[in-house]
Amino acid sequence: MDNSAVLSRQGQRLLQLGVALFLLTSFEGFAVPHFAVPNLGRSVHTLAAFSGVLLLALGLVWPRLELGARWSRVAFWLLIYSDLVTIVAFLLAGVWGAGGSIMPLAAGNARGSDLQELIIQIVAYSAAPTGITSFALILWGLRSPTPVA
Repeated sequence: MDNSAVLSRQGQRLLQLGVALFLLTSFEGFAVPHFAVPNLGRSVHTLAAFSGVLLLALGLVWPRLELGARWSRVAFWLLIYSDLVTIVAFLLAGVWGAGGSIMPLAAGNARGSDLQELIIQIVAYSAAPTGITSFALILWGLRSPTPVA
């Protein structure tokens, strides 16, 4: 499979995942009041919607990247990992009534057990280097303008 087909397929998958996140956030909105910390439930709701927009935008841009198959695969999977694991960290915190140690603005004084707080921290902190790496690769892939036909 040539590189443009790989990029096009990955872009299509990002679009699908973005719409799937919109669907998730639509249903998750009904659950917000039932979270142990409703403010974290609202954060999950907002974050999933934002992530959907991000993935839709990048899905449209993806076929224009000038990255080889290997680097586009690395950027693709790191982006998906970073995006979803961020949502999972907030979801865990909201369900457990925890997260005050890492996300105090959303969690307020909510604090789970030491193990819960550690799990949330590990999950959340793993998103940063993967997201930064993915965005750096995407930026590099956008280094040349696409010729106008």
